[in-house]
Amino acid sequence: MLQVYRITRRVAGSNASVLILGETGVGKELIANAIHVLSHRSGGPFVKVNCGALSESLLESELFGHVRGAFTGAVANRAGRFEAAGGGTIFLDEINSTTGTLQVKLLRVLQEKEFERVGSTSTLHTDVRVVAASNRDLMKEVREDRFREDLYWRLNVVPIVIPPLRERRDDIPALVSYFLDYYNEINDRYVAHIGDGVIEAMQDYHWPGNVRELQNYIERAVVMAETDELTVDLLPFCVSQPAAFQSMSGETPETVDWQSLTDQYVERGLNESGSESQNVHAQVVEQVERALIAQVLQQCDGVQTKAAARLGINRNTLHKKIKDFGLGGE
Repeated sequence: MLQVYRITRRVAGSNASVLILGETGVGKELIANAIHVLSHRSGGPFVKVNCGALSESLLESELFGHVRGAFTGAVANRAGRFEAAGGGTIFLDEINSTTGTLQVKLLRVLQEKEFERVGSTSTLHTDVRVVAASNRDLMKEVREDRFREDLYWRLNVVPIVIPPLRERRDDIPALVSYFLDYYNEINDRYVAHIGDGVIEAMQDYHWPGNVRELQNYIERAVVMAETDELTVDLLPFCVSQPAAFQSMSGETPETVDWQSLTDQYVERGLNESGSESQNVHAQVVEQVERALIAQVLQQCDGVQTKAAARLGINRNTLHKKIKDFGLGGE
């Protein structure tokens, strides 16, 4: 992380495009904001766009704006995010979610600093710094023809790779202290002490949701605490009782391979359904599908359009499954 901070400070003083890479929840937006605050553009706007939360047509209008009559519902001219970010910084989160058509237009903005509103032939110029982020390996996306190579190299002037929390466990005590102070303040609580075994339990956990997951657990603990101490019993079961999540072979979720996990789950499903069951396929598959959709929805903050893209299924199909499974999501 010290290397991440050094690169952030170094690149902030330039106008170079920055590509921030890292898993969901590691803090890519915080680094993007730091680049803006430390730059000579800090007096200008910092505009954030989640590219994975909108369809292609909506995202194009959101980025570049549109003119009246450009499409159904366009009752007036509207400026886009690139215009709004003039003189400042635009942060394109989940840039890997953009389509090929939109990538061409983004490439033009990066190279020529110009674009047109949707439905207009008038060319607009922009003075904006682009910081992009991806939770996927963009070079792999390029090799698999899902992301334009020319756009990749234009974005990747200065790459910043943020390591997952499981690779920087020494940061956990500082993060816990920070989030305790923060959630005590906004909830008018005083959970000031950290009990025995709390930090150790957190450092032993593998943190698939990274810093965002830790943040949620601390907020929950502050809300639920009945004393002024953060104790192990206030942590989720997966953190406080890791042994319960070990595989039958004694391995942890970090070390057990995907095929072994699948085999173990199927074997357990067959055993629990009974040898006489005639509908075991539906029972096992439904449980896996429900868990998959629930976790993807959580990672996508409940945005169904984004979750459908991540799952690779139609949004209407996803909406029906969410309803059938009794899950949430906007």
